[in-house]
Amino acid sequence: MPGSECRGERMRTVQPELLDARGFAEIVPVSRETLARLEAYAALLTRWSARINLIGRDTLADLWQRHMLDSAQLLPLVPDGAQSLIDLGSGAGFPGLVLAILGVRGVELVEADSRKAAFLREAARISEADVAIRACRIAAVPQHAVDVITARALAPLDRLLDLAWPFIAPATICLFPKGERAEQELTVARKRWTMSVSMQASIADPRGVVLHLSEIVREPHRG
Repeated sequence: MPGSECRGERMRTVQPELLDARGFAEIVPVSRETLARLEAYAALLTRWSARINLIGRDTLADLWQRHMLDSAQLLPLVPDGAQSLIDLGSGAGFPGLVLAILGVRGVELVEADSRKAAFLREAARISEADVAIRACRIAAVPQHAVDVITARALAPLDRLLDLAWPFIAPATICLFPKGERAEQELTVARKRWTMSVSMQASIADPRGVVLHLSEIVREPHRG
């Protein structure tokens, strides 16, 4: 499958200078074809951002590190045999669309904002990404189990797990990039959830981490 070159390989830490497409490709080993598809996606995002708020305007100049690399760093954490991934609150497509371009199979992008969903359709078309776009609220998506759940900057972990619960099966893993409050969010979430947790430092943001959650169980309500 095109774009699956870096699955399971370790990505090196990003350098402090502003990252561009070439610098991204030095960190994330991808083919020229895959990089071209990511560049087409980035160019479209830049054009559309002049009209609608897809990402923070102050992060647009640092698109390749703040958004592309932050998304791509999840790829080695996706199990090789994964056949389905749902990205909750996809927005401009991070991380779900990036992961699909990089070769992850069975990606669903859930985005309730109609303008952002329209952008995702066009971005998927020009990047030749095989994705399903759910232009609705997360609660409106029919319940179904998936192998992997992702979400980025959507909600605190306790609320995020509530949103993810309809898609969680015993073998499902959740990959959630988080910021400086990750430990506090885990403390709160563990009051209602039992899960196996591993945490790795973000290669895109020195203040960030990636949470890897598995064996997720919602505890019975104690009234």
